[in-house]
Amino acid sequence: MASVAASEVTMPTEPAILGIGKAVEHLVLTLPPKERACVLLKDVFDYTLEEIAELVESTVGGVKAALKRGRSKLAASPGPVKSSRTANPDLARVLHLYVERFNNRDWNSLRELISADARLRVTDAFAGKLADAPYFRNYERWSMPWRMAVGEVDGEPVVIILQRGADTWTPYSMVRLDVIENHIDSIVDYAHCPWVIEAAASVTVSARA
Repeated sequence: MASVAASEVTMPTEPAILGIGKAVEHLVLTLPPKERACVLLKDVFDYTLEEIAELVESTVGGVKAALKRGRSKLAASPGPVKSSRTANPDLARVLHLYVERFNNRDWNSLRELISADARLRVTDAFAGKLADAPYFRNYERWSMPWRMAVGEVDGEPVVIILQRGADTWTPYSMVRLDVIENHIDSIVDYAHCPWVIEAAASVTVSARA
């Protein structure tokens, strides 16, 4: 496969959503899909109520109700906290091994990096033990040409999901790994929510991708 030529790719963002990547991630993990869509479209992308109603196949009254519920849940839930992941000396090494083995579809070697009781969350699809999910098999069946790369989203080290464009690989979404003592303890995959990348202030892809 071709590689990402540049060491840094900064995604274009509108001023209204610049720098709110962590807040959008918090929104993804906190709200159910309809409430999340309404809050995202109204409070992040500034769509009108009428436009949102058409997009989510609802009424203006239904959108207002979803906005009220979603905003109330966000206000009541703990906000995103500053991550200590950048201080984890094991993380960079595990990220590169994970990406290398994932791209080679070397699932047996990949499992050696993952704790037996590791947790998996695929947004809008699954939450539970990784051992109970067809996670790797689903990637094998994905029709979109893809590969993984080590990178950063808003300065935080993550795995970047790249999709094949007309002549290059571009950031599509991201996967967050939590590492404890050289093993992956949890995986949060945002493959079904690619707008998490769009809402980030910066997306950097490693030159080794």
